[in-house]
Amino acid sequence: MFDDLTAKLDQVFRNLRGVGKLTESNIKESMGDIRRVLLDADVNLQVARDFLARVEEKALGQQVLKSVSPAQFVIKIVHDELVLLLGEKESRLSSSPKPPTVHMVVGLQGSGKTTFCAKLARYLKAKGKRPLLVAADLQRPAAQEQLLVLGDSIGVPVFRGDSKNPVDVCDAAMRHARKISLDPVILDTAGRLHVDDDLMEELEKIRKLVQPTEILFVADGMTGQDAVNSARAFHDRLQFTGSVLTKLDGDTRGGAAISIRAVTSKPVKFVSVGEKLDALEPFYPDRMAGRILGKGDIVSFVEKAQSVMDEEQAAEMEAKLRRAEFTLNDFLTQLQQIKKMGSMQNLLGMIPGVGAKLKNMQVDERVFRHTEALILSMTPLERERPKILNASRRRRIARGAGQAVQDVNRLIQQYEQMVVMVKRMRKAGPGQIKRIFGEL
Repeated sequence: MFDDLTAKLDQVFRNLRGVGKLTESNIKESMGDIRRVLLDADVNLQVARDFLARVEEKALGQQVLKSVSPAQFVIKIVHDELVLLLGEKESRLSSSPKPPTVHMVVGLQGSGKTTFCAKLARYLKAKGKRPLLVAADLQRPAAQEQLLVLGDSIGVPVFRGDSKNPVDVCDAAMRHARKISLDPVILDTAGRLHVDDDLMEELEKIRKLVQPTEILFVADGMTGQDAVNSARAFHDRLQFTGSVLTKLDGDTRGGAAISIRAVTSKPVKFVSVGEKLDALEPFYPDRMAGRILGKGDIVSFVEKAQSVMDEEQAAEMEAKLRRAEFTLNDFLTQLQQIKKMGSMQNLLGMIPGVGAKLKNMQVDERVFRHTEALILSMTPLERERPKILNASRRRRIARGAGQAVQDVNRLIQQYEQMVVMVKRMRKAGPGQIKRIFGEL
């Protein structure tokens, strides 16, 4: 996410690190460099101008402390202004005092509306809600079938009306939701390849009928200025309450994320960071600013870990580590929990200082599947007592997993290194743990 933008901004700040003190001259030069980076990332021209004017004003108007380098000083100002630009704080979904709450999802065709509807339903279901998905996109072939498949995969009901009129479908869906107490209702509306009057009139009729609590505009994060222009057009006609940025796991330049909020004055509520239905995150301006500036997002990393970790399981694992009883079954459990957290590329990008170093480097997710297959090819006894894995057992395990004996050997070697580390940490005092990790 934002790898190219992050790398280019990092280069600007690197140039500043060689400067002894800030002057009007080198500040203006840095602002020129940042301007080129923002425009190259497809940030709206006026948004970029206003942003840099505020940064330059603050940089020129303050005294740099001797304990702070010029680069750190400018990064702090850019970070603070970026947070303001992105919306200052998280904007949560609103609820209707009179159920059901209605979330109307709008956007151009191909922006990822239908998939987002399913992701949102899954997200709300995990919070104890009983959502209903409504297949109100009668324009795109197979749109209704797609939503039915997605709804079935997450255990959320999908309403599909008999009428050819999307307004009537939404009306029938609302009556259905009230009848069986489903809340919220998520409307997957039709899109077009471009903004047109027919589309807007249809959406305006639906809005007037159902009076949605939220109108969420879905923007393809890979389309740059096109997403900003369509956001402006949709907002002018529908006055949407928030936006959603999709496909941020792709080769996106990031301009849409930075510009849409400034252009429409409406908050970004969610970002989609992968194709899987669990790849949806609430939008936190401060955390996103940290990611853009290469500072990582350790808070989101910890929250992802907590969402997949079972407390009792974690306590049991801690006790095993203290007793140095770490087995291949435990290794498999930890591996499966890491997989639940999502794309490893995205997870590593949340760790401060790591994201920029991963630019142009692909993390091979297949390694996890191969390791899992090897462990699952072992018998329960072999997983508990890896020392019994002689040559013939290793050949059998390799055949069962469709891999080479060398892969089995490599897995056992990694496991043994982890056991050594666990034992040394158990014996070490707090001051020695850092040294142990350094040696590994």
